Amino acid sequence: MRRRRIAALLAAAALAAGCGATGGEPAGGRGGGSASAAPGTGATAAPAGLQRYYGQKVSWSDCGQGFQCARVAVPLDYDDPDGEQIKISVVRLPATGDRIGSLLVNPGGPGGSGIEYARSAEYIVSKEIRARFDIVGFDPRGVGESSPVRCLSGSELDRHVGLDATPDEESEVSALERSARAFAEGCQAKSGKLLPHVGTVNAARDMDVLRAVLGDEGLTYLGKSYGTLLGAVYAHLFPDKVRALVLDGAVNPSLDPLESSEAQARGFEVALEAFLKDCFEDASCPFDSRELDGALEEFSALMRRIDARPLRNRTDARPVTEAWAMLGVATPLYDRGSWPVLRQAIAQALAGDGTTLISTADLLIGRRPDGTYSNQTEANTAINCVDRVYPRDIDAYRRAAESTESPRFGAYIAWGSLPCAYWPVKGDDTGRRITAEGAPPIVVIGTTRDPATPYEWSQALSTQLRSGRLITYEGDGHTAYKTGSACVDRLVDRYLISRTAPADGVRCPERE
Repeated sequence: MRRRRIAALLAAAALAAGCGATGGEPAGGRGGGSASAAPGTGATAAPAGLQRYYGQKVSWSDCGQGFQCARVAVPLDYDDPDGEQIKISVVRLPATGDRIGSLLVNPGGPGGSGIEYARSAEYIVSKEIRARFDIVGFDPRGVGESSPVRCLSGSELDRHVGLDATPDEESEVSALERSARAFAEGCQAKSGKLLPHVGTVNAARDMDVLRAVLGDEGLTYLGKSYGTLLGAVYAHLFPDKVRALVLDGAVNPSLDPLESSEAQARGFEVALEAFLKDCFEDASCPFDSRELDGALEEFSALMRRIDARPLRNRTDARPVTEAWAMLGVATPLYDRGSWPVLRQAIAQALAGDGTTLISTADLLIGRRPDGTYSNQTEANTAINCVDRVYPRDIDAYRRAAESTESPRFGAYIAWGSLPCAYWPVKGDDTGRRITAEGAPPIVVIGTTRDPATPYEWSQALSTQLRSGRLITYEGDGHTAYKTGSACVDRLVDRYLISRTAPADGVRCPERE
């Protein structure tokens, strides 16, 4: 059960995902009702030229464990709706009680599979929500089962992920540069036609087609991590089609990419410190020091040793380099319930064994036991690189890494965005401020010690949204709804069912 819940949490939590967004003009007619209309009724409010997409009839088929699956057609290029189409894969779990409508869910990333996320419905939403809503997941364009972006083979990704991302000499910088170029060139060679069209704005437009096809007059949505950006962009484009949006673990779209990287690194530093303080209370804590500064230095010294001499790995032939080790540390920081795993992994690493570290790293990046990957890592890069304008000068990444105030995670995350310096498609940095003017109340949730989406990002997004309502969870881990806070769960369930939004600024304690 815990592994399934962790998998749901990590479905989209891509380290060094400096996320951005593009704004746009509102579209669509007046909406926001009970979302219980018959399928296809949204077509009457379709934007010009898109009627055949909004009015399409979708064939649902049984796909096991009570779920139904379908594929929904959308234009590859919304500026050319009569041109090539792609298909968005969708799964739904029908409501068990008095149905209100559909709840669309997205776990984040970008690159996380909404289909896999929805199949964990028992863990990601409450029983009350499953009674009132069809739980609907979809793989955004470029992700998973929806025209996936492909760039590298499994072995090539192994080499790319395992490179030294805290370079100490020019040869290591050159290796990062070569790998980043190869990544971008591989994406162009294998997915060049798709790359210009995988950005968040197009995914948000796809969501409005899904809303119409599902028969909902207004969108009800739960988005986590990058999924908050997707939901916020949707609200900005279609404010009068919003019924209720929950944006949990928010992204701040106003930051430039390297600012986002540094802020995320600080978030991981905060989470690591929280882990260490908790570790001191457990007899199995592997650190000699029981003081924060001393344990942090022990941790840094361990990573320096791994950088000089990778750890052995009992699972396969990969050496556990510093990069793999840092990913393996980051993964359990997403969920406080996984901290015992991190204690064990560090204890093994201190003894020269990196098996647990690399196994948890694989979970974060979608690497399978047979050495193949989901396309989560490739989609994450492809979407980020077109959503924002990244520096094209490698020295910008060098400066960011060298000037970081996050000594353990800063350089690693700053260099992680380097493929965007060589991306074959120009990024779009317009509309970094999302307001969703005219939308009904939108709930934003921030966790005070969230490693991947720092709390201040949720504060920023809730302020940028004209109708934002912030819930603060005073706790650990990435995102808050259905991760252990009864207070957060009550507020979210009431809002989704009745559209009764909490007061802005309400706080939920770590322990009630």
